[in-house]
Amino acid sequence: MTKIAIFASGSGSNAENIIQYFANEAEICVKNIYCNVPDAYVLERAKKYNVPTIVFNRDELRDPQKILHQLQKDEIDFIILAGFLWLIPACIAVAYPNHIVNIHPALLPAYGGKGMYGNHVHESVIKAGEKESGITIHYVNEHYDEGITIFQAKCPVHSTDTAETLAARIHELEYKHFPQVIKEVLSL
Repeated sequence: MTKIAIFASGSGSNAENIIQYFANEAEICVKNIYCNVPDAYVLERAKKYNVPTIVFNRDELRDPQKILHQLQKDEIDFIILAGFLWLIPACIAVAYPNHIVNIHPALLPAYGGKGMYGNHVHESVIKAGEKESGITIHYVNEHYDEGITIFQAKCPVHSTDTAETLAARIHELEYKHFPQVIKEVLSL
């Protein structure tokens, strides 16, 4: 059985979508939710599905004897970043080469890097006058948004868009494609 850990920092809608998608899979299970925000709504979503949670701070993430040790103790095979805003430290990236996947709300390599998340991305895309945006699902290394691209999906950017209206179309792409691409990657 492939055991997945989901790292999330916020509301957890993508995490919940992934949990639901794999709920009836015999060979894949979401083992834990790891979260760096003690009051993030993703923790409530995890409770709803009886998925154990681990809350940690920045020092614990960077300490190989803490989060990396916990991942290994839980026999985690694969890590999914679903709205996780911190940089994955080298100790975890090296321990899980091509076994950590992230979703980014833009077409990388554009609009990636530190500070480019959520509405910051959408506002930048609109301000630049882009005609399309989308999602990028990519492997994670020890640099923000620089891992090898696995999959991209596009949507139009309308002249009347706000960050919120563009985000809604991006979320639709995320919910549709992220679990499917994860399953494909796990079957490689």
